[in-house]
Amino acid sequence: MKDFRHLVLHIRRYGKQHQALYFLGLMILFWSIFDGMTTYVTPLVMTEAGMSKTLMGLIIGSSSVFGAIFDFLMCKIFKHGHFRQIFILMFGLCFGYIGALYLAKGVGLFLLAMGLWGVYYDLKNFGSYDFVSRFVKAEEHSSSFGLLQVFQAIGYLLAPLFAGMLIQKTVGGMPFIFSAVFLGVAGLFLLRLFAEEKKGPQEKIKICSPYKGFVHEIKRWRKLDKILLPVLLMIMVLNIMDGFFWTIGPLLAESFANYHQMAGLFMSAYTLPTLLVGWWVGGVTKKFGKKRTSFISLLLGSLVLSLINFVKHPLGVIGIVFTASLAFSLAWPALKAAFADYIKETGKYEKEIEGLEDFYTNLGFIIGPILSGFLADRVGNQMTFSLLGLLGVLVALVLIKITPRKINVLQELGGPEGNRTPF
Repeated sequence: MKDFRHLVLHIRRYGKQHQALYFLGLMILFWSIFDGMTTYVTPLVMTEAGMSKTLMGLIIGSSSVFGAIFDFLMCKIFKHGHFRQIFILMFGLCFGYIGALYLAKGVGLFLLAMGLWGVYYDLKNFGSYDFVSRFVKAEEHSSSFGLLQVFQAIGYLLAPLFAGMLIQKTVGGMPFIFSAVFLGVAGLFLLRLFAEEKKGPQEKIKICSPYKGFVHEIKRWRKLDKILLPVLLMIMVLNIMDGFFWTIGPLLAESFANYHQMAGLFMSAYTLPTLLVGWWVGGVTKKFGKKRTSFISLLLGSLVLSLINFVKHPLGVIGIVFTASLAFSLAWPALKAAFADYIKETGKYEKEIEGLEDFYTNLGFIIGPILSGFLADRVGNQMTFSLLGLLGVLVALVLIKITPRKINVLQELGGPEGNRTPF
């Protein structure tokens, strides 16, 4: 992810040219606070309803199943989709999610809430992509998406702090009221965005590339999967870890005896490094390579995380989480940069590579909540994170061992010699 420096440089460079984009960024900021607050309370309300952590993990993991199904149907539903319709639908589902989650007492409504969650998150991504593609020049896309990531990261940093302050002995209604307020503020910026976008020219675009048939797509996926398997596994593992933190993290944070006011700091310590590492990622990857940076970051972060069960004071636990997350946050942008290299190298396989990356992302966020809930029921919340750290160490060592120093996608596919991506 990008950092505050990127935000300042982007505004300084483009100024009022990207005014509509800034309103989208502010919308995403307040939307992220809403989403982060409801994500924080979700495992808490499920356990308060009497569910085991195993069942809780299964239900939360279903959100990514719903999201993956919606990904497949997106092109059929929005053949001529425009960000206005996409965002309006997204906000409707978001308010529906707040209501379903607040009223839920049994499995049925919780599954409905997870379905809404999985779909509206995808709509946010599709709407943002559509807006940027229509209003921003192609050479400015990378910087623009980086700007939106900064706004989103700030929202997810603030959300656990707000949620932690509003939760008392039980979740109650206050987190839902305030999340609805933040969502309403995001809606106001959306209306301002609608007014602003009418002032500028728009490009007519298609969200989805032509579908060439299920068998054709699966054959390409299988070929690319074999070539890119180490980095795809890395994507999956990072999302498994993300699923662990957002599923069990709030439960561990709210269990701090006599330190309830620090509960929100736990998840904020996990999210803050995403705003800090942008200062160092470029220099580190130039020295060590993109894949090696991501693998070693996973190894170091996991080693630190494995020690969490031996720390009893909440401040020590928060320090462990922050230190481990600093390492993990180096892994994310390094890996994204590696995928960007593969897409640039192959060209016509862009959609297949993006599809595989999205598939392993969804797979990770299905496995993460399910596995974390299962372990937490058996060994406790804090020990679950130590076991996650040990898993990360094992995976990192295996990936360092088996990953080729250079991955040339075109050559492996039998195509012409391309530029090799350095390990």
